[in-house]
Amino acid sequence: MTGEGFDYKSAGVDIEAGEQVVRDIKEIVRATFRPEVLTELGGFSGLFQPRTERYREPVLAAATDGVGTKLKLAFEMGKHDTVGIDAVAMCVNDLLAQGAEPLFFLDYLAVGKINNESAVEIIRGVAEGCRQAGCALLGGETAEMPGFYPPGEYDLAGFAVGMAEKEKILPGKDILPGDLLIGLASTGLHSNGFSLVRKVLLEHGKLSLKEHYPILGCLLGEELLKPTKIYVPLILPLLKEYHIKGIAHITGGGIELNLPRILPRGISAVVEKKRWRVPPVFSMIRETGPVPEREMFRTFNMGIGMILVVSPPAAAGVLRKLNEAKWPAWEIGRLEKSDDHMNVIKIV
Repeated sequence: MTGEGFDYKSAGVDIEAGEQVVRDIKEIVRATFRPEVLTELGGFSGLFQPRTERYREPVLAAATDGVGTKLKLAFEMGKHDTVGIDAVAMCVNDLLAQGAEPLFFLDYLAVGKINNESAVEIIRGVAEGCRQAGCALLGGETAEMPGFYPPGEYDLAGFAVGMAEKEKILPGKDILPGDLLIGLASTGLHSNGFSLVRKVLLEHGKLSLKEHYPILGCLLGEELLKPTKIYVPLILPLLKEYHIKGIAHITGGGIELNLPRILPRGISAVVEKKRWRVPPVFSMIRETGPVPEREMFRTFNMGIGMILVVSPPAAAGVLRKLNEAKWPAWEIGRLEKSDDHMNVIKIV
């Protein structure tokens, strides 16, 4: 309240603090721009002129997602530089599942009270995610909402747009019994299942985020805040060189609920869990609960962040390229004909 009455700042919204954040992130955001970006940060909207000469029938793809309750761990750790990568990853990986190249991203950051240092840290993470994905951070919104969020807390979500060739949109129509499943390693939990993680490890197990656990090789909080892997630079080259029939992004619901989303009726999958290395954080969750193995596979990615469907002749080449890119990948299963016309996922 001023001497003459109320103002916005007295109601909890600091306009100057918000403007300062915009000034501080301008160069961070500009560093993500692609040649197609026509605007600077600060306009009413971002303009992007897509180059369509590489496409016969270009199709836009769009995805949106948030970071979820993983943010609670960022609050407790006071570490805000990785959740922005998560926000980008969850969106651009969904675009990849359609065979689309990410073009641009927009973020939405809602806070109770703006803290310049943490806000810049968050956006720096978003920009790093965009850099990894090769897309532009075209714009965003930072909303100060006093009384809506507890002090020090915020929500973060994102929106991504990509482009695909119409005839190459995934999943393809030629997914068949006998096709093979190639699993790409995750970086850990990614951004799903954290309500269960917090319930089991922190509430029930009374574990400390700031304690070093030998099984993890780091602080528990550092392990849980590892950002979601952005698969764009790995998979876009594969899409150009090999016939990838389908891509499943393994998010909430795990392999059991995400893989069926790309399978035609009457085709099921057999996934062999001994074919890959499950990161130790999943063992920690399972044993601390205890959490039944079936529930683990229905909630978490269990070490597999993406699954590619390929024909047997293509599998060796795809695995070789991933090995050359120094990212762990394994042939983890196969597709089979299902007699009941359902998409059953057998994890054996």
